[in-house]
Amino acid sequence: MIFDQLKKSDPHLRFLAALFAAGISVLLTGLWWVQIVTSRNYRENLETQSFRTIRVPAARGEILDRNRIPLAENRPVYSICLYLEELRKEFDAAGQKEVRGIRAELASRMAAEEQRLGRELTPEERQRFKLTRKQIDQIYERARCNVVSNIVARISQCIRRPLSFNPEHFTRHYERERVLPYPVAENITAAEIARFEERSEIFTGVDIETQAIRVYPHKDTAAHVLGYLRFNDESMEGEEAFFWYRLPDYRGVLGVEYAADRFLHGRAGVKSVLINHLGFRQSENIWSPAIPGSNVVLTIDLHVQKAVEKVLDEAPLGYRPARAAAVVMDVHTGDVLALASSPDFDPNAFARRISEAEYRHLQSIGAEKNRATQVHYRPGSIFKTLVGLACLEAGLDEHALYQVQPYSRNPRYGGIVVGREFRDTVSPGLYDFRRAFIRSSNAYFIAHGLPHLNRILALGRRLHLGELTYLANVEDNTPGVALDDEWQALAGTRQEVPGSFPDEQTLRSGWSRGETALLCFGQGRLDVTPLQMTVLACALANGGKVLYPRLIDSVEPMDPLLGRTRLVMPKGRVRDHLGVSQRSLKIIRDAMRDDVADNEGTARFARIDGFQICAKTGTAQNERGGVIDTSVQTTWILSFAPYEDPRYAVVVMAEGGLSGGETCGPMVKKIYEALLERERMGSAATLARSY
Repeated sequence: MIFDQLKKSDPHLRFLAALFAAGISVLLTGLWWVQIVTSRNYRENLETQSFRTIRVPAARGEILDRNRIPLAENRPVYSICLYLEELRKEFDAAGQKEVRGIRAELASRMAAEEQRLGRELTPEERQRFKLTRKQIDQIYERARCNVVSNIVARISQCIRRPLSFNPEHFTRHYERERVLPYPVAENITAAEIARFEERSEIFTGVDIETQAIRVYPHKDTAAHVLGYLRFNDESMEGEEAFFWYRLPDYRGVLGVEYAADRFLHGRAGVKSVLINHLGFRQSENIWSPAIPGSNVVLTIDLHVQKAVEKVLDEAPLGYRPARAAAVVMDVHTGDVLALASSPDFDPNAFARRISEAEYRHLQSIGAEKNRATQVHYRPGSIFKTLVGLACLEAGLDEHALYQVQPYSRNPRYGGIVVGREFRDTVSPGLYDFRRAFIRSSNAYFIAHGLPHLNRILALGRRLHLGELTYLANVEDNTPGVALDDEWQALAGTRQEVPGSFPDEQTLRSGWSRGETALLCFGQGRLDVTPLQMTVLACALANGGKVLYPRLIDSVEPMDPLLGRTRLVMPKGRVRDHLGVSQRSLKIIRDAMRDDVADNEGTARFARIDGFQICAKTGTAQNERGGVIDTSVQTTWILSFAPYEDPRYAVVVMAEGGLSGGETCGPMVKKIYEALLERERMGSAATLARSY
């Protein structure tokens, strides 16, 4: 029918038929062009486009003191960055312009050469006047650097801050990470932000990026407790092992930042970026959002910590900075209320990437070492508390008198012969247990301790000397105390050493009576940390319970909506018992009280009217390379208070002091005064005995 109509001379129908045929022809031609002629281009573009994964770090959890005061937190920092994909046209235009100019110059030189020779150059000779692919790439690289250098100069003028441009650094970023923004002005101030925003419309491909940085608002306060971070470019446990690109992230290196790193760092997110065949970003989307880390709440009281650190800074020593340490613990819960070491450092320096010169200085003064846990010392006479317990348990009559004999080389001092003659610190005369304790007679404790080496060693083992205290770690399971499995993630501070204490192998390897004599007044093969001695002070105060020090109180989600449960470390975890009678403990406690209260006591400098402190001082010589170094001695005071109802244990150690009493006595007095002042202030969270 249709063809019959077409055979008739109907101009309208013929026009419609022709129009239809033309449309079909255009459509078929277009399909041929797309599918045949340009299909290769589309296929190449599709093949050269690809996805790249970017690791997006999670917000790091905060570290808080026991009253929820931030000790380590995150603050936004702002940087002016270049988005290189938006500068492609400028890069290409600059590169093409420079290539054209160089080619024109080369063509001019080639013409001059032909004129000089009077002939045309051969194809081989013409190659000398052509740019190679490598040369063109170098020209484009130089052009890109010029474009960026000019932008940086304009930004510098805009924000009124001198900015430098490093071509090598930019080229490395362009070749490896051009998908990511390139920072040109980091950590800009509010005033600089305002100046930039006023004129931001004149810049192409330039904007402000926000990034979180770790900040320690109290600077060097509790530095050794908190530790510090270091730049990290590795995947965390449980993450995808491979990422094309990584935004800046950090990992804990020391202290709580290290011990609780798995709680603090959260889970990184993944961002996907579609890039073209030139490596520029086309689009992006988030595959999985970052999940922020948890907050870690410490047992530290910021006010007490600051007071203790001030005491160390003002220590009566003949050099600065002081080399000293102090620990304050709750005798019933094991809560560490303060743990200080001097010299210290500012962890903010590590957060902003410390310079090599700064780091060398910290190493030269030994600031990185935590002297409360990471350096061990001879305890000296504070060890007589444990030796005295062993003797009392063996049946020593505390009222019986012992005659201290004169020292042969200087009769003003007492002495005792055990293989060789030991000089005493007291004068010859009659001493009962109390007087020998408060005046710290070496001869008395040697004479009574020699027969009871096994008891002394047994008490030391129950105190777990020569072992870690597990300050921010979990040692298996405490009997009778249930711990969540998550606590196994605690890794310790990397700042604790076990010290040394004689074991069975040591005794079998030629142990002598002379070495037992040294042990009786805290010398010889014995090294302890201030934290270990604080655990001893707690045991003397609480009836013989050897506690795990408790530094981390709880781990709680930064955002309650995340649905994570709050983990609480149990208080008062008992590791062991001294296994001595309450009678023996009372005799020791009474002697420690009198050491402070009696004018003959070596700890009298710690006295506070109306507040009974129990203490024992000590002065020990250090051995370096097997030789006793008399020029640098370790001074100590081990204490707890108040006598009737103990709440606090305080231990202070200072290198190079005059004596435990004269150097450390006034220091411990100031610490107790700070604790009493803190109690009067009425802390939001109970300072001690909150169990």
